Amino acid sequence: MTRQRREVYKSLVGNRVHPTAQDLFLAVKDRLPQISLATVYNCLEALTQHGIIRQVHFDRESCRYCPNLHEHGHFHDQKTGVIHDVTFKPGVKLEDFLDLPPGTAVSNIELTLRGTIAPQS
Repeated sequence: MTRQRREVYKSLVGNRVHPTAQDLFLAVKDRLPQISLATVYNCLEALTQHGIIRQVHFDRESCRYCPNLHEHGHFHDQKTGVIHDVTFKPGVKLEDFLDLPPGTAVSNIELTLRGTIAPQS
């Protein structure tokens, strides 16, 4: 793995807020002053193609990136814009709640919940 990809990946793993390419560019720029935004996009594309990270899309927003490859969904807090990973309770499979045609093999589930989180007092 190239140094640039390592630095982009390191910034992504250390930052669980599902950053955009622009966010990662700004995070990596201090360590690699010569890196360009195009290079960050290329690094993210390569990391995605190799199955090391995944892209996450929310409506018309910029694509975000997630290093969590375990089965999970996302909760998008519409008030703050923060995106949280949400996991399924042990033993629960989302496809068990869906009426799928016989013989269907689910290869990927993308679950996005939207709403707000009440402030903690």
